[in-house]
Amino acid sequence: MKITLSNDSIKKLDTAVEISIVLDLENVNKYDKEILDDLNFKAKDEEVVFLVESKKIYVGCEEESYDAIAIAISAAMKKFNSTKYKDAKVEIFGEEKDTLKALVEGAILGSYTFEKYKSKKEKELKKELIVCCKVSKELEEILEQSTHIANSVNKVRNFVNTTPQDFYPEIMAKEAKKVAKENDIICKIQGEEFLEKNGMNAMLSVARASVHEPKLIHMAYKPKDPVRKVVLVGKGLTYDSGGLSLKPADFMVTMKSDKSGGCAVIGILNAVAKLNLPIEVHGIIGAVENMIGGDAYKPDDVLVAKNGKTIEVRNTDAEGRLVLADCLCYAQDKIKDFDYIFDYATLTGACVVGVGEYTTGIMGNNTVLKRDAVCNALSSGEYATTLPFNRFLRKTIKSEIADICNIANTRYGGAITAGLFLDNFIYDENKDKWLHFDIAGPAFVEKAWGYNPHGASGAGVRMTVEFLKNLL
Repeated sequence: MKITLSNDSIKKLDTAVEISIVLDLENVNKYDKEILDDLNFKAKDEEVVFLVESKKIYVGCEEESYDAIAIAISAAMKKFNSTKYKDAKVEIFGEEKDTLKALVEGAILGSYTFEKYKSKKEKELKKELIVCCKVSKELEEILEQSTHIANSVNKVRNFVNTTPQDFYPEIMAKEAKKVAKENDIICKIQGEEFLEKNGMNAMLSVARASVHEPKLIHMAYKPKDPVRKVVLVGKGLTYDSGGLSLKPADFMVTMKSDKSGGCAVIGILNAVAKLNLPIEVHGIIGAVENMIGGDAYKPDDVLVAKNGKTIEVRNTDAEGRLVLADCLCYAQDKIKDFDYIFDYATLTGACVVGVGEYTTGIMGNNTVLKRDAVCNALSSGEYATTLPFNRFLRKTIKSEIADICNIANTRYGGAITAGLFLDNFIYDENKDKWLHFDIAGPAFVEKAWGYNPHGASGAGVRMTVEFLKNLL
């Protein structure tokens, strides 16, 4: 999908198809309005009609917001991509900068398809969308930036959608190296021996029963004279069977998506490097497979994490927090004087129950930081909300035989108790710099929603890039 800007008016520009985003039917020409009325077309989200005779795609848009515009152009592009026509035009409207960002990202994200495993693939036609506007350097920069961001999201979608037999820890490490090489990012990969030597026994235990060696991936984007330093930590469970606390069969399907947090970190690094942001960004990913076997870690085991804390295992399906615990400690031991440390994980089904499939739950100790993260998420097009810590839920993860349990003694507040577990591995001096992003809901949904397809959405990339851009 190629997107370009043109100074030509939409009437003068010659393309095969014209896309008209309809906020109000009164602005549609009389002839087409009569046809649209006959077709019972409404200016509502995702309503789209292609009038072949006039070569016009009409798509409803309920308001001039990022989300509504991105959903509208996404619906229009799906209709356009189903035709053999090669180019289409659309006119910018409203607040040009905001509208262009929504148009570009909505078009690229909405055009995404994943056909890797189809025996008969659709022939991909080269398509172009031309945006009619008063071209300026600022709009050209928005086009370039939004293209990089959307392409990074689609890269994450490809990673997450890839099946576990084709995407295990070693492959995740190779993909991280590819992104690093393309963007002049430092990338170091460590294996089992390093984990054992550095006391990362929690992560190592989760990986024990898999034939695939765990990989600790450390990516570092280091521009000249950075104004900030940020650390991102991702859960990279390339597959999660639940371990000996085996998941039910229907819950095991889609568990290729348990690597979404780690994939998001790779995608964020890719976007940051493409945008040349003057911020030093480190990405730490724990790439592991949680399987069953004679050497599997067990409920009742007590594990010693990298910071020396002991963890009573009461459920081997609460494994992501064990991997993150060691990765968070590694990040804080290895990287000094950072401004923020964020972690990303498809951590709990409880978060999905609490806030729905489409929303990220953000947790931490710093109320202002949580608020800023939510605001940046919403302005980027992602849905997010905060979940509050409290002293009473903190007591539910205490252990009688170790320092802490990996699950709470109550079924309620599971997303928060998982966040409180991670808080035990954030050093005191970093408590106010840390946020936990539970992306279990939006990371992978088995039905299309808005400009997101069936499967992976690339959750976490846009909200974090928006946060980083606003640090400047």
